Amino acid sequence: MSTLEQQLRKLADKTLASELGGGAERIAKQHSAGKMTARERIDTLLDPGSFIELDRFVTHRCTDFEMASQKILGDGVVTGYGKVNGKIVYVFSQDFTVFGGSLSGAHASKICKVMDLALKTGCPLIGLNDSGGARIQEGVESLGGYAEIFWRNVQSSGVIPQISVILGPCAGGAVYSPAMTDFVFMVEGSSYLFVTGPDVIKTVTHEEVTKEVLGGAETHAEKSGVTHFVYPSEKTCIEGVRRLLSLIPHNNLDALGATVSADPVDRDCLNISKIMPDTSAKPYDMRLVISDCVDDGEFLEVQPEYAKNIIVGFSRLGGRTIGVVGNQPAHLAGCLDISASMKAARFVRFCDAFNIPLVTFVDVPGFLPGVAQEYGGIIKHGAKLLYAFSEATVPKLTVITRKAYGGAYDVMSSKHIRADFNFAYPTAEIAVMGPEGAINILYRKELAEAEKKEKLQEERSRLLEQYKETFANPYKAAELGYIDEVIKPEDTRRRLAMCLEALEGKREKRPSRKHGNIPL
Repeated sequence: MSTLEQQLRKLADKTLASELGGGAERIAKQHSAGKMTARERIDTLLDPGSFIELDRFVTHRCTDFEMASQKILGDGVVTGYGKVNGKIVYVFSQDFTVFGGSLSGAHASKICKVMDLALKTGCPLIGLNDSGGARIQEGVESLGGYAEIFWRNVQSSGVIPQISVILGPCAGGAVYSPAMTDFVFMVEGSSYLFVTGPDVIKTVTHEEVTKEVLGGAETHAEKSGVTHFVYPSEKTCIEGVRRLLSLIPHNNLDALGATVSADPVDRDCLNISKIMPDTSAKPYDMRLVISDCVDDGEFLEVQPEYAKNIIVGFSRLGGRTIGVVGNQPAHLAGCLDISASMKAARFVRFCDAFNIPLVTFVDVPGFLPGVAQEYGGIIKHGAKLLYAFSEATVPKLTVITRKAYGGAYDVMSSKHIRADFNFAYPTAEIAVMGPEGAINILYRKELAEAEKKEKLQEERSRLLEQYKETFANPYKAAELGYIDEVIKPEDTRRRLAMCLEALEGKREKRPSRKHGNIPL
């Protein structure tokens, strides 16, 4: 056998050893838990045959605690690049079969290398997380590795999309990298995110809680808002990542071209009038309005279980990707509260960073009142959404479907904070407050006199109609130029599509500065 043949055999043996990770027994254990291996996840994510692996033979450098005799090729993470929908992405996939996927200095260096390459080449970064946290045997070196990752997350923010897929445990310092990425995906029953686990909590605070209740997918989808998408299995979760990537740009300079849609851009929206109730007090589902306007009714909602009083997500209109924000009258009457403001603000800022036009559907009676909201900081949190819309320079289109009251009217991408085109349906009510509250203030004396004469109900009805005729409609705002056009609901799709086309070359300069100071 020639020297070359010997070396080729050695390469083949090492390659095979690297692909076995922690060995057949641990792979079987991973499968028995209903989880894929690190490499199987990459194969599911990427286009077939497109993966190019980097640093296959890297091992850790630790010699303490008898670690010198426990070296496994790859050191618990598979890294490289490949294609999703024909476009290059960079990926790392932690291998729980090797040291529980724990992060060492070498493990972190591998991740940092693909993060650097993703940023330099303007490609999305996808992290498939399945790790027990920092490798204790390495001490501060593993902590330093996390900090290097965190720093790169910040440098990449707003430049390339960063996506974290949680496919197992993610605890301690490991949670902060996903928290700084743009989107977090989790799987029901097998994904966990928490800073301190149940055992530590029991020791310190004497609270007893399960992993699922503390940091499972449902908890983060409904209560904390940490996760954006939850799926029933790893396969559907990873398919969800592919769908998201098909809708968003490759980087902040990428001109995301329009796709071809069979849905006529000038068709009527025939369902909106049927969806909208006859009276302003009745709820309806804003998702149905959105679906009637966008291409083929397809809408990828982000954080659907968190802050349900506001809807955010991605769709296409005339083949162009758009970011959609909408109040949800079916939940808390569509009020803005702390959670809804933060949810929408983060989404608006992502869209602005990646040049995705924003379409906003408004039906908001105001900010949610209450001591809990005030003590919780609704003033500063509501200001986040105001800041985000004001800061955004992408094309901004707004449709007021029904209520737009008080300061919430201003916040929801109004003309005053530089929305480009603002429309309203004839059913729109644009005013400082609702008619009931308004007449109680404006006509206090008249109502008191009517009560003395036992004609209160008659006078109240008259004043309500008078107020509605004067203020609770879109025409006063249209007279002032705050509404560009009062449109029929069936015209919504074609009007929005025409505006997107007209705004394709939009350029808007802002004052020169290092950065603004968003009210955090």
